[in-house]
Amino acid sequence: MSWLFVLAQQLKSFVLPIIALLIFGRRGDSTYELWGLVGVGALVLVSLWQYFTYRYGVIDDALVVRSGRLERSLRVIPFARIHNVALQQTLLHRLFGVAEVRLESAGGQKPEAEMRVLKLDDALALEALIRRRGRAAEPGAEAGEPQAPPLLALPPGELVRLGLISNRGMVVVAAAAAAMTQFGPGDALENYLERQAEQDLRLAAGWADNHHLGPAEYAVGAIALLLALLVLVRLLSVALSLLQFYGFTLSEQGRRLTVERGLLARWRTSASRRRIQAWTLREGLLHRLFRRRSLDVDTAVSENGQQQRALRELAPVATPATCDALIDHLLPKAGWTSLSWQPVPGVAWWRLFLPGLPVTLVLAAIAYWRFGPWGLLVLLWLPWAAFKARQRARRIGYAVSDELVAVREGWWSRHWRFAEIDKLQALRLVRTPLDRHFGTAMLKLDTAGAGAMAPPLRIRFLPEDDARALYERLARALARRPLRW
Repeated sequence: MSWLFVLAQQLKSFVLPIIALLIFGRRGDSTYELWGLVGVGALVLVSLWQYFTYRYGVIDDALVVRSGRLERSLRVIPFARIHNVALQQTLLHRLFGVAEVRLESAGGQKPEAEMRVLKLDDALALEALIRRRGRAAEPGAEAGEPQAPPLLALPPGELVRLGLISNRGMVVVAAAAAAMTQFGPGDALENYLERQAEQDLRLAAGWADNHHLGPAEYAVGAIALLLALLVLVRLLSVALSLLQFYGFTLSEQGRRLTVERGLLARWRTSASRRRIQAWTLREGLLHRLFRRRSLDVDTAVSENGQQQRALRELAPVATPATCDALIDHLLPKAGWTSLSWQPVPGVAWWRLFLPGLPVTLVLAAIAYWRFGPWGLLVLLWLPWAAFKARQRARRIGYAVSDELVAVREGWWSRHWRFAEIDKLQALRLVRTPLDRHFGTAMLKLDTAGAGAMAPPLRIRFLPEDDARALYERLARALARRPLRW
């Protein structure tokens, strides 16, 4: 019955046109319903055809995938080329005891191979085979390495903290509001604001007058409503964290890392440690309140918009000591906890303050024109912006060792971004007009597989001589070291 899963995957792409054809067709005309059924029937035939023509097997040190009858395709994928193995189990997969497997390589536009449905035992066996054969192809690899205890396992209590720290609930609420605005039936939100909102406000005002509520009661009610909404959003974030990360386990076997997570839908993804290109350690205001951090990595996998399936979150939430221990374990030669951090010159705070200055002045002029002298209150933002820029400048720093280059930035929300020198693909020395005025420069460092949400790996506001000396040092190191990815 695996063709049913292929059919379900294809229906996701055609469900909206088919629904539109069935619902918005001319009433009383069965032709549209007939064409809708023809479309579903065609998808069923395509799914059955794919099921009967798809085969895979193993020859020597490669995986062979064959598909098609009229237009045949035969792909031979060396095990050493497979960088990431991702197993997905939706709730339907789990009910049938099957899984979807994706095999990805570095920098490809699509997966090397995609098995829509395999028995779970076969999927796990294929993952173990790829791990064993791929490790055998790596220089210095040892065969038969035992399964080590998990590097990190998150209990439900940690997931509750993650939900309280994260903002997933607000993202879902914002997306739902946008969807209602764009696709709501008959512009329901706009109709409510035009017709019903005024009437509801009058009813609420009448109820308040009958109960003799004053300004203080109004303020308390508004604050209570706001707090209730915030609590509901945080509870939604906790629920989403439990659904996404329940049973989170980071394990290591040989040189390969594996992450397994999910409550209803289960995800299992693995990648070789040497495929990790860069690291990001994050700490927001709520992180510090709960004494937690998060650790993410960038891996060299296919660039097909499926980053949620890649190995990315090594520690969604963990104590600072746990994060440091993970980094020291996975990068034993880097000396993460003993890095010597270098600050940037104090003039850097001006560079952080200047971009917002023209915007604030323009807003103050508009507010003065619209509201008179009261509009100049907008200028009170400038002292706060200057204070914030000073605090951010104090936190900016960089560290360079024989194995690692690292950057730290941020004040309210802080991050540490670092990569092994052997993983750097390009160096750029950049000087903007402000850099030339202040006698500074910026050093940009590029790695493979950088995530869209990852902060850039760059060293800003360096004196020009220091930036050029650091550039030459790193360039010499890259010239004599092979790129490892």
